[in-house]
Amino acid sequence: MTPILRFLSLVLLVLPLTACGITYTSPRVSNQLDSVAVREVDLTAQTVLLANRSTPYTPRRLPASFYDTAGTGAPVQHLATLPDRPEVPHLTPQALELRAPPPVKPPPYRLGVGDELALVRAGPSTLGAQSAPQRETYTIRADGTISVPDIGAVRVSGLSLQDAEAALFDAFVDRQIDPSFALEQTGYNSKRVAIGGLVAAPQNIAVKPVPLTLSQAIAAAGGLSTRDRDYGTIRIYRTGDLYQIPLKDYFARPDLQRLNLLNGDAVYVDTSYDLDRALGFYRDQVDVISLNRQARADALAKLDLAVGLQRDELIESRSNFTARTELGAEARDYVYLGGEFRSNARMPLPYGQHLNLADALFGQGGFSTRTADASHIYVLRASPNPAEFGAVTAWHLDARNPAALSVASRMQLRPNDIVFIQEQPITTWGRALDQFLPSLVNAGLDAAGG
Repeated sequence: MTPILRFLSLVLLVLPLTACGITYTSPRVSNQLDSVAVREVDLTAQTVLLANRSTPYTPRRLPASFYDTAGTGAPVQHLATLPDRPEVPHLTPQALELRAPPPVKPPPYRLGVGDELALVRAGPSTLGAQSAPQRETYTIRADGTISVPDIGAVRVSGLSLQDAEAALFDAFVDRQIDPSFALEQTGYNSKRVAIGGLVAAPQNIAVKPVPLTLSQAIAAAGGLSTRDRDYGTIRIYRTGDLYQIPLKDYFARPDLQRLNLLNGDAVYVDTSYDLDRALGFYRDQVDVISLNRQARADALAKLDLAVGLQRDELIESRSNFTARTELGAEARDYVYLGGEFRSNARMPLPYGQHLNLADALFGQGGFSTRTADASHIYVLRASPNPAEFGAVTAWHLDARNPAALSVASRMQLRPNDIVFIQEQPITTWGRALDQFLPSLVNAGLDAAGG
């Protein structure tokens, strides 16, 4: 046999092996994974809301020094030497405008993902005596159901407590089980109002069936931490609208204190007054302050020094934080990019805001449209519930139609999410061929030389 014939024979012998995937194994997202359940859910305009709500996340905040202006932090000792604010009757602060939200009546409470329910059933009777009631607690899962032994999954999300009780009653009757039970709500986790800024303890406050008023929310956050009623204001963000209640109006009007808050409201207390503004105010009004020339110069010099020291303190604090971050000494949250990204990488979640799937797809160099399969983009998210043993939800985005990327812009990523893009079938074949051809060529040369 000639060398060329030996070479062709070798090609025919090995090509079937490449077709079987022996030389290259392509990574694929599958629901077959040893000891871990993988559930695939298509990302749509509806399921993206479920994905965002089922795993709440509050982004890490930068230190307070990044939000303060010079002088808004802890006072320095030089502030004690500043003159009192000038008492000039015809020069008053600019009045803050009152833009209160319209009075609303909160809608009836509906159960949601994360809410906790207690199912109370009579205990088994022994020798004619009834034992203590059995109390079983369930958390509404991401798919809107609770799983009751002997009954299975019952959808309760979106129902009132009474309707949920009726749904459970029907499920017991359908399975011919004694439907004697009581249903109680023990945890409120699906609806929140955020309150922050100049309050003692910024936090998220649970919304319950009883309406939550503005004064109750402020009290739950430890009360206001500013006494400046001239510049202080309460701002309320609600479904894209911004409302403003100056503190003077808030304390003077009980109806403002009794305003009902709704699920998703964000309340922020702040002030427009700081030492930088004070510096400008004093400079503009120094001639009307009854101080002699030397006293005016001393007052302005001390004010400049106080503001300068405070500004230097802020700059040093920010610089130290930046250095610690670069050295990996500050805690951060990350997501991971794998598959057909131009560069597989660990991507930090930003401070103070959410990172969405579109940010990940188009950041860090994006992904290759030549090798990536746009119909198989996944966000892999492990369950934080210990009872589910790390079960993984694969949120699947089919982006063959670029319009689907609008959903990606609303899909919020969470710490330790893995964003994975599968390769195209032709890419799989090409990479297998890349691995195989060098050895095939060498074998051919050997055969030809023989």
